[in-house]
Amino acid sequence: MAARVHPSSVVSDKAELGDGTQVWLFCQIRENVRIGKGCVLGKGIYVDSDVTIGDNVKIQNNASVYSGVTIEDGVFVGPHVCFTNDKVPRAVNPDMSLKGADDWAITPTLVKAGAALGANSTIVCGVTIGRWAMVASGSVVTKDVPDHALVMGNPARVFAWVCSCGKRVVLDEGERRGACACGRTLVKEPSADGKGDVVRVA
Repeated sequence: MAARVHPSSVVSDKAELGDGTQVWLFCQIRENVRIGKGCVLGKGIYVDSDVTIGDNVKIQNNASVYSGVTIEDGVFVGPHVCFTNDKVPRAVNPDMSLKGADDWAITPTLVKAGAALGANSTIVCGVTIGRWAMVASGSVVTKDVPDHALVMGNPARVFAWVCSCGKRVVLDEGERRGACACGRTLVKEPSADGKGDVVRVA
């Protein structure tokens, strides 16, 4: 099934939309954007040039996804979520001349598969949001978010752990594992690079 685009939306002829993707009212999708299969983009979404979005992603109303952002498969982006892409934003150079494309550098951001970003959250550029992580509504993410972490606040900090089904899981610190009501088990174990712990579904 071909992608469907509402007539009020503007999609660059240099953008690629996967089969079954739906683009609703008043969206703008810029050049060199790649959007996978089965995605749903709600009303008033802006997707900047060169953004890559995976399969089965849901982006809710009025979200802004700027250049440098990569969103993997199955990610949920809540309403009014805003990504940034410049660590030191200025409109002008020190001589007050208007900044152009060559006067600043994009800082990339990665949202891994299955993650969920709550309404009105802000994702400061340069971070990686882990697989199945969850960002609480209104949070400001300024550093990497581990897999399966629930983060909240400004700046966002790890508050709890969540299963891939979305429910919170209490990890026993002695056994380093916890059971979810859905039947899955989360385990905490040393990371492969030895720099800390990671949480995964057993």
